[in-house]
Amino acid sequence: MDRATLSQIAAAIVAPGKGILAADESGGTIKKRFDSINVESTEENRRAYRQMLFTTPGAADHVSGVILFDETIRQSDDSGTPFPKLLESQGVIPGIKVDTGAKPLAGSDGETVTEGLDGLRERLAEYHALGARFAKWRATYTITDALPSPYCYDVNAHALARYAALCQEAGIVPIVEPEVLMDGTHTIHRAAEVTASALEALYRALYDQHVYLPGTLLKPNMCLSGYGAAEQASDHEVADTTLGVFKYCVPAAVPGIVFLSGGQSDEQATARLNLMNQRGPLPWQLSFSYGRALQAPALKAWGGDPAKLTDGQAAYAKRARLNGLARSGDYTPEMESAA
Repeated sequence: MDRATLSQIAAAIVAPGKGILAADESGGTIKKRFDSINVESTEENRRAYRQMLFTTPGAADHVSGVILFDETIRQSDDSGTPFPKLLESQGVIPGIKVDTGAKPLAGSDGETVTEGLDGLRERLAEYHALGARFAKWRATYTITDALPSPYCYDVNAHALARYAALCQEAGIVPIVEPEVLMDGTHTIHRAAEVTASALEALYRALYDQHVYLPGTLLKPNMCLSGYGAAEQASDHEVADTTLGVFKYCVPAAVPGIVFLSGGQSDEQATARLNLMNQRGPLPWQLSFSYGRALQAPALKAWGGDPAKLTDGQAAYAKRARLNGLARSGDYTPEMESAA
């Protein structure tokens, strides 16, 4: 696929007022979510749950793309329509998670490297044939007084860049996700320092490996106080600190930044995205790629009961709409209590 097409896909994913639903939970993660509502994580229950999300009326007004898991991209709705085709029919772009997870980093204690490069070229060709037009690869970094190490930054940046180059070769837009984990007691300033180092290593590697930046998207963490820190930064501090890092580290050639929600509440993830979009003009679109922060209310409202499908869809539609409003800085907390 030519570069112009990659740029067009990336731009469509971060179209104004829209963002990404991350529905690419691994088997272990989706089981935890189903356990929370006392529903068994069977293949059919997972299919029914994703179908509920993918058929929500009006969601496509605020959701431009959906990241799928290997199981999900091969599933179909009740009528036999493959999920990628179902999404495409609504103008939603199908995506796919392609990494195989973070594993202990050899030669380092307490750090990880994400695996999945072996056979990736062939898997990407298959996913493209199944309908995927963008992909995601997640690297993780743990904050302590001594970590992450330069070694951890470099090996994960190298893997992210190799993945991105292979995606573009296959005609797939790569989302690169260098997630700095916010567990711990660190300050927001330490989070900013680590996030900047991860981004600097990433963009050096992308440049070195000839990745076409206008045909990529960045999925980063926001800069937060550690979840265990006694003093928590305000929403305004989060917005200003996060943007300060990105203005320094993310090239203007990148068309969009699609934030992950991490351990933030649904409302925090929306409010902070909203504040950042009020700080414009900015060189990139600021959007969302939320999993739990879009799905949690829907999962609870549905509870595995087919009779409550419309309740689950209404809860998902509301969160999608509010995050869509946050794209333009038009969200207000009062909207949370409105119908």
